Amino acid sequence: MSDQDLREFIATLEAHGDLCRVGETVDPDLESTAFCLRAQRAEGPALLFERPKDSMQPLLGNLFGHRRRIEAALAGRPLASLRELGRLLAAIKEPRWPSSLRDALATWPELAQLAHVAPRRVREAAFEYETLRGSEIDLARLPIQRCWPGDAGKLITFGLVITRGTQKPRQNVAIYRQQVIGPNRVIMRWLPHRGGALDYADWKAAHPEKPFPVLVAIGADPATMLAAVAPVPDTLSEYEFAGLLRGQRTRVWPSELTGLDAPAGAEILLEGFIHPGDTALEGPFGDHTGYYNAQDHFPVLTIERMRLRRDAIYHGSYMGRAPHDEPSVLAMALNEVFVPIRPPCWPRWRRCRTRCPNTSSPACCAGSAPTCGPAS
Repeated sequence: MSDQDLREFIATLEAHGDLCRVGETVDPDLESTAFCLRAQRAEGPALLFERPKDSMQPLLGNLFGHRRRIEAALAGRPLASLRELGRLLAAIKEPRWPSSLRDALATWPELAQLAHVAPRRVREAAFEYETLRGSEIDLARLPIQRCWPGDAGKLITFGLVITRGTQKPRQNVAIYRQQVIGPNRVIMRWLPHRGGALDYADWKAAHPEKPFPVLVAIGADPATMLAAVAPVPDTLSEYEFAGLLRGQRTRVWPSELTGLDAPAGAEILLEGFIHPGDTALEGPFGDHTGYYNAQDHFPVLTIERMRLRRDAIYHGSYMGRAPHDEPSVLAMALNEVFVPIRPPCWPRWRRCRTRCPNTSSPACCAGSAPTCGPAS
């Protein structure tokens, strides 16, 4: 059984010599990124900075910087076991009606797993230890990083963003970077095709004058963090997939303010709203391409409540050129989930490669050749 919150996971890593506590003062402005990058390149441990400069909250970095810690988050199961979950997700995404009673009985044990992963609501959460409201909220209290010299400012890098639109009952949990622009304001950079942006678009169409509720959970349990970056079908909640990963239902805490559910084991919870028409210019920030990406306008989240566990741990990361960043490591590991979902695309790709004279051109598989359909 996997760990139920971040602290249990930290204790597991420390017991296996895969976490290093850093007692010296480290600056979240550039310096913490330098340490994490060096540790990741050396296939080293996760780093817990106990005394980040200008903050009383510890800073955790390089958590998923190596494959072995992702396997540890899965209670020691090899990553190949994720392919079984990928097959289950493929069955959910493209269900096939059984052709016989035998076929139905063979499929049932696999799909029956879904009956055991519905999130379980709890009345209490550890982050209720301290609640800040209104003018009490100051994000400067947290050791939020500025990762690269050309970055526009401080960036929340591993916050789990929880949203819900008007078209689907499920709640979406995903990671979007958030530029800090005030004591209680962050820019929510989600691209138009991502789940949070789609939920926001649905909400605006249905309730153009109402603020859009959002939760941001920082320092959640490892299974929920992995679920937030996995290719989960839009019909399934990341909370449900996290239950599959850990083999136990996800504990969630209902936010009375927003009507959304937060991971009950999170270290820090931000509750707030995106108000109609409230946008700001975001960026530039270092990206996975190894370059700084372009500026653009995105919605602004105004935080109305900030909740913290006692001695709350702030979990941060950075995005850099592959393969020397956590997103790259996570992408390679979670490929085991992704592969079973994609097989219907491969035959079309092989036809394209066979029939197109210029097989080195990626454009032919983007729909420009007559034998190809539109890119998925």
